Amino acid sequence: MALQDVTQRILTARRASSLTLELQGFLLDCRARNLAAGTLLFYQQKLHPLLSWLEQRGVTSAEEIKALHLRGWLVELTSTGHTPGGVHAYYRAAKAFCTWLEAEGSVEVSPMKRVRAPKLPEEQLEPVSMDDVRAMLTACNSGRLLDLRDAAIILALLDSGCRASEFAALSYGDADLRSGSLLIRSGKGGKPRVTFLGVTSRRAVLKYLRKRGEPQDGEPLFATDEGGRFTYAGLRSMIERRATQAGIEPPTLHSFRRAFALGCLRNNVDVYSLQRLMGHASLAVLRRYLAQTEADLQRAHERGGPVDRLL
Repeated sequence: MALQDVTQRILTARRASSLTLELQGFLLDCRARNLAAGTLLFYQQKLHPLLSWLEQRGVTSAEEIKALHLRGWLVELTSTGHTPGGVHAYYRAAKAFCTWLEAEGSVEVSPMKRVRAPKLPEEQLEPVSMDDVRAMLTACNSGRLLDLRDAAIILALLDSGCRASEFAALSYGDADLRSGSLLIRSGKGGKPRVTFLGVTSRRAVLKYLRKRGEPQDGEPLFATDEGGRFTYAGLRSMIERRATQAGIEPPTLHSFRRAFALGCLRNNVDVYSLQRLMGHASLAVLRRYLAQTEADLQRAHERGGPVDRLL
């Protein structure tokens, strides 16, 4: 929806509840702050159900929202089959909205300040396996342009640690194939950063580009069959096709990023450098990867600990 449309709806929506108008104001503020389209969609998808739930219970203005309402809403989300991660996502959206309400003066104190975050299980973050990567690369061995492109994409996804959306947005001018640097112009939160490709990945990309012909700076680094820019769905479809050819279960796009993180940690990259390479705002997510590397150490101890083999 265009910014003018949102503004007009706020100014003319006389029949809307006070709470609905507050949400429209929050979304307008998000647009004014130039938040990413994905962030805006996230807030819309999570907050509209919350408002509907509140209005069904007679809550139609911001000052009527109590911590008790929000706790009841989170409990209902859990009881209706939402995963812990899904419930936590709703919690984060509600917290952002209520914090904005407080900043705007619509409420004296955000009711979310008295609502504790739902506990998330310490689940293992499964990376793509190196055997599966090798199998997909073997399926790209004909030397044709599309095979060279897909092999380069598989290696670059794994080697850069990019989010899929960041990877699809890469243009030719964003890559320095001498140093291996990749400029991520708009990472999560709109923040730019630099990550890198190693020698093997650079060779694969150069091999593909020599066959394709050197693009212009603004053209995509990796082009679709029609010469356009990959979408998230297009990247996923390519990976699924290569996995099928290799006879393996298709890995997710995000599993390449997980493999990058775990590979770096297992090869003694410090967490602060890895945080910058991956574009994380905090170390919270990396701690989940660290837990897996600790599990690696535990297995190593189980294999070689001397006392268990003493008797």
